Amino acid sequence: MSLPRASRRDPAYGAETSNPSGVALTALPTTALPTAVVLDPSRPDAGRALRLTAALADVPVLRGDVGPALAWAARVGRTVPVASTAGVLEPWELLASTAAVDVGVARVLEPHLDALSILAQVPGGVDLASIGADEDSTWGVFAAEGPGVRLEAAWSTEGWQLTGTKPWCSLADSLSHALVTAWAGDGRRLFALDLRAPEVSPDPGPWVARGLPEIVSAPVRLRAARAVPVGGPGWYLERPGFAWGGIGVAACWWGGAVGLARELFASTQRRDPDQLALAHLGAVDVALSGARASLAEMSRLVDEATTEALAPGVLARRARGVVVRAVDETVKHCSHALGPGPMTVDEGYARRLADLTLYVRQHHAERDDASLGRDLVARTSAPW
Repeated sequence: MSLPRASRRDPAYGAETSNPSGVALTALPTTALPTAVVLDPSRPDAGRALRLTAALADVPVLRGDVGPALAWAARVGRTVPVASTAGVLEPWELLASTAAVDVGVARVLEPHLDALSILAQVPGGVDLASIGADEDSTWGVFAAEGPGVRLEAAWSTEGWQLTGTKPWCSLADSLSHALVTAWAGDGRRLFALDLRAPEVSPDPGPWVARGLPEIVSAPVRLRAARAVPVGGPGWYLERPGFAWGGIGVAACWWGGAVGLARELFASTQRRDPDQLALAHLGAVDVALSGARASLAEMSRLVDEATTEALAPGVLARRARGVVVRAVDETVKHCSHALGPGPMTVDEGYARRLADLTLYVRQHHAERDDASLGRDLVARTSAPW
């Protein structure tokens, strides 16, 4: 099942094959506009479909170009309902559909939408005007910690000020604003920050990644940089939306795997597949179908406010784990089926594979599995 395609450019499209996964495995000519994916076919919505189709129309021309991609993300953020106000299905579907076209563009979009969602959840609102933020602002979310560095928040007569180093700040030299965690006297807090302020110095690297080379993630150094609080002490990590944001990232991973799967399917349309190729395609469909079902279930639980039975963190780690395994399976089967050819001569395929391989490493592998197991044991009863 797929959403309607826009027809602003070339009207020629490849033949579409329906399949149980809900993933539109389409053999797309290079001139075709993107095909959206549907996470939950049981919840069709014409308005959502139109917004998604319109948003995706520009994605193919944004590849590798951070400035236009950020401007596009800001425009999309003004039209797509954020997760805190209209449910998570639409933003997750948008993220997955974007990643199915270009993983790098999805990597630009995801933190911007996450920041907008966080800001919409804050009790009492945030004084964004004081840091020069408006509807054209582009946002990052910097919450990572690292050994030997620390960002401190201190209150002064001029308001909150941030001093120290924050690691892993993606696109800090290109964004206008960010939500950033810092340590204050009453614990870890979230702040909104103007990245253009003279007291903020993004490092240019090091960044030698072969995947997502345009998404530079490097430290930012702050010297008494003015910031405004976003929620109270501990609010950022304690709110349920923290977990739902993590599943939004998993939707990007899943969409990236869908893009690889479409390449595999397209290869079966160019020549008759042998039994091994059919086996690889079937295995990919099983993996993506299971992950899509997990994402769809999570979206319904969140949107229907029926998550009380399990902690949000448990649900998020479970969904992310399912998606990561589906991505790993898809990468393996596509690589086995297609061989080294597209990795070496097909720019789009090689880029997608490298981007997705790096992006999915935001999952902490066995450490996240251990964290999930620890939480399950603490419940004292099996969840199945």
